[in-house]
Amino acid sequence: MLDDMRVLRDAVRDYRLAAAAAGLDWPDQPESPAGQPPEQVRRIFGVEHIAEQLTWLQAQRWPDHQLLPNVGWRMPWPEGGEALDYLGLSIGTPFPWRQQLPLFFFDALLYTFVLAGDHEGEIWRYEISPDAWDSVRAATSLATLFDQWTRGIAAGVVVYDEHSKWLLVDDLGSAPGLDPLAFPVTPVEETLLRARQRECGVNMAIVEDGFPYNEELSDAIDAAKASLGGA
Repeated sequence: MLDDMRVLRDAVRDYRLAAAAAGLDWPDQPESPAGQPPEQVRRIFGVEHIAEQLTWLQAQRWPDHQLLPNVGWRMPWPEGGEALDYLGLSIGTPFPWRQQLPLFFFDALLYTFVLAGDHEGEIWRYEISPDAWDSVRAATSLATLFDQWTRGIAAGVVVYDEHSKWLLVDDLGSAPGLDPLAFPVTPVEETLLRARQRECGVNMAIVEDGFPYNEELSDAIDAAKASLGGA
């Protein structure tokens, strides 16, 4: 879902404050207006509009280092069709594979923002693995995701590592009130993963036999990139 902008601003602010209080180098900066996405973004992802919630987040001036749990970083606006290659693990999603923008990148996970349809505003996660078909919703919205991370810091399961100067996810099991799928940790307990996949509309028949669908998706990505030309 798309957050009310006030709710989103508050959630991102609270996360920054919690991260900074934990030790992360993240000074306060004036808020930037949402602005407009680059012209080619709508073409790349085959959508007619880009939500203000996403353009606002991308407009904020963040320090040039990893600010998200487990060495995550916010990806910039894509410059060309090669951005679609990131979506090659979108097996069985309940929305068109192309209508999502790669947003947060972690060591072994990609989080995307769904751009259109009934799932617009949701955050989905994909394990970066050649044989894992673990498409699943990480959070119902951006604000929900940032709120989970803030609560993770408060609960002591997202901790600042003095040596690396990163926020690292420690023991999620010690904070049962949190949603494990919101955190960039893999692997996920299979019972939880499958239950969430069914809840959020993943086609489980495709997930169970992902290889041929992965080949189809790869061909679709190549075709979409070719149609974009120099975009």
